[in-house]
Amino acid sequence: MTPEATRNYFELFQLPPLFQLDLDQLDRQYREMQARVHPDKAAHLSDTEKRLFLQWATLANEAYSTLKRPLDRARYLLRIHGVDTREEDNTAMPAEFLLEQIEWREALHAAMALKSLTALDSLAARLRMEMNSLLGSLATLLDVERRHPAAADVVRQLAFLEKLGRDIDQAQTELEE
Repeated sequence: MTPEATRNYFELFQLPPLFQLDLDQLDRQYREMQARVHPDKAAHLSDTEKRLFLQWATLANEAYSTLKRPLDRARYLLRIHGVDTREEDNTAMPAEFLLEQIEWREALHAAMALKSLTALDSLAARLRMEMNSLLGSLATLLDVERRHPAAADVVRQLAFLEKLGRDIDQAQTELEE
């Protein structure tokens, strides 16, 4: 089988197509795959076989990276179920969520203005709790209820929060310098 014929990352690692993955099993399967297809193993082979090893290693890296990160894993699951999250063009969100976004941003700006690492740390902790709650909802929507369009809405919300998390991290780094 060629890498092009393997289209499903879950199948590549012999894992069930679920949001709630056994990450230790993913790590084991990835290491086993890398041990089999690492380009160094192909040093003695023909150029064609070396390219094939490289393609497999690249596919394994891409698949592992996607499945390891919850938001990327959710996006991938939705994609294999034919659901586009439309993050680029669908910014419609519940009003309550948008108001929360404004509050989050105001708290971030206030913490930065005060140059308060404590406030930023508190904000980051609150954000992690909120994201964990949404990830739990996403697990239910994807693995139990199989409500893919609703899961796409949660993915879009998580993308907003992930961006906020990066902004908080950046602010923390700037204050620590």
